[in-house]
Amino acid sequence: MKENHMFVPPVSRNIALIDVNNFYVSCERVFNPKLVGKPVVVLSNNDGCAVARSNEVKALGVGMGAPWFKFKDLAKQHGIIGLSSNYALYADMSNRVMSILREYSPDQEVYSIDESFLDLTGFQSRDLVQYGQDMRKRILKWTGLPVCVGIGSTKTLSKLANHCAKKRPVFNSVCNFNTMSPKDLEDLLGQVEVGEIWGVGRKLAPKLQALGFNTVLDLKRANPERLRQQFSVVMEKTIRELNGTVCIELEEISPAKKQIISSRSFGYPVRDYNSLAESITLYMSRAAEKLRKQQSFAGSVYVYIRTSPFKPDDPFYSNGLTIPLSSPTNDTMQLVNVVLWGLKQIYKPNYNYAKAGVMLGEIVQEEGVQTDLFSQIQTSPKSTALMTAMDNINLKMGKESIKLASEGFKRPWKMKQENKSPSYTTRWEDNPTIY
Repeated sequence: MKENHMFVPPVSRNIALIDVNNFYVSCERVFNPKLVGKPVVVLSNNDGCAVARSNEVKALGVGMGAPWFKFKDLAKQHGIIGLSSNYALYADMSNRVMSILREYSPDQEVYSIDESFLDLTGFQSRDLVQYGQDMRKRILKWTGLPVCVGIGSTKTLSKLANHCAKKRPVFNSVCNFNTMSPKDLEDLLGQVEVGEIWGVGRKLAPKLQALGFNTVLDLKRANPERLRQQFSVVMEKTIRELNGTVCIELEEISPAKKQIISSRSFGYPVRDYNSLAESITLYMSRAAEKLRKQQSFAGSVYVYIRTSPFKPDDPFYSNGLTIPLSSPTNDTMQLVNVVLWGLKQIYKPNYNYAKAGVMLGEIVQEEGVQTDLFSQIQTSPKSTALMTAMDNINLKMGKESIKLASEGFKRPWKMKQENKSPSYTTRWEDNPTIY
């Protein structure tokens, strides 16, 4: 009988992190296979900076956040394809991946648009490496997206395991620290730079390296209390998590946001008040929709406008105003009325405005709303029914099926998306046609 030499230590937790490889670029390649193997960048709002780069682009030395206009000549020379961010496509593909992962564990935390934690602690009887491979195959088959899986006894270790799964072919995209012997794990952690640790990154890495902590293993062996005094309690938790002590639990239910911000840079300079009012109305409508989605009410609003700080020939102007509400509300029309009043107070003519935005503050949950008997801003049952109907129609029929007229229709100021791919999964008319 063949012996099984796989090391299985007495681990109390099995936390998995599943991460989509180069998410934005991968989403674009799913629906346009011609992009596979080609240098591709996905650009930020108004096609400004690189927010995602294919491996081919990274090899050319283009850094994250590099302005598109600065490497346009390099793009022409090497055939780099620049694509505008397709938010609707990315959000929908993310939802599909997260719904698939939900079938693999009842305990899930959606950490970001391309990352999810799963608690696999009750799955000790399974071969978790094979379980991770099953996840990869199903996600690839059902969505076309490649993922890597990292498993550890804490969230910090699972993030590191995911990094190893992604960077080291020997793991075949699934790395489980919990099945490695202590010596093998220490040998591996001794080869990983300290800057790869979740929560360390580029800012803290030089400071740690100056103190002699160059690798993950170095930090794992550090005195947590001493480094807490030099850095913060977060550093102490990081060291304890590297040693297998759970300090960061899974958040199965995302906490409600305490602030909701909606803002955009304009595609073209805006000078007139009406165009600013249209943009502010649109941004507040988006923010109010998010507010209702988390069943919250806002107690204050903030509105701001500014010109571009990168155009020295244009006069610079920036201003904002916070407006407290006498009674919290989540009614789009009431919030828009307040924020447009604020816009009138800060608007100055004859400036080339480059950006505007709004923020909802003092957010409370629905059950914690305290009304004001004398306030004219009240969320009545009629108002609640109207907002619910509007949200349901827009959810079913598509965004802006119903909207406030003051949002505008032509919107010449809207952000540039000159190289945006079709919304393949959210617009019928954008579906690929096969002849």
